[in-house]
Amino acid sequence: MATLHQATLTPTKLELLSAWLPGRHWYPQEAVAGLDRVAGCRFDDPAGEVGIELLVVRAGKDGPLVHVPMTYRGAPLEDADFYLIGTMEHSVLGRRWVYDAVGDPVFIEVLTSAIRTGGHQAEEFVETENGPQQREPSMTVRGTGSAESSAPAGRLVRVEDGDPAVVVAEAARLDVRRVLTLVPAEGPLALVGAWAGQTPTVLADLY
Repeated sequence: MATLHQATLTPTKLELLSAWLPGRHWYPQEAVAGLDRVAGCRFDDPAGEVGIELLVVRAGKDGPLVHVPMTYRGAPLEDADFYLIGTMEHSVLGRRWVYDAVGDPVFIEVLTSAIRTGGHQAEEFVETENGPQQREPSMTVRGTGSAESSAPAGRLVRVEDGDPAVVVAEAARLDVRRVLTLVPAEGPLALVGAWAGQTPTVLADLY
């Protein structure tokens, strides 16, 4: 379960991404104008410390669909400056460090487990004056595996930043897709996302 707060973010997520995306060598445009949130969902951190969100964004009506998984932390992640998208002030939680999740070990473990076990996005509850209220995510995801449990992905060994981002851990390799197309899964297992008006689309392959 993902608990969300009705909060003001400064800067907003889209403002952070508008500044960050043009600096990525895999992003196909030189500038970002009119970035919109197309779809998104959350994963649970079993320890309850790290926020995990999968976002699909698009710049303009004709821009490419771009998959940006992000993690939100209350303190900097050690040795992860390269993956830092930026910081923002959360009116409830205070300062948050926002990371490109391909470099965050918590995300890699959660993603690997979801793919191997046929997992889904987290249920979302928004804190209100009348208590938590459930809301439907704008994107659903599912892993194509069927294992009853998942062995740990293990220590993060290296990340090859690109499209896809190739993430190598001790017991898993993930290809996290950036600019989304309808190319079928290339690994034996995958995470598939679906949202209104879009054919189910592979977000990550697991080898």
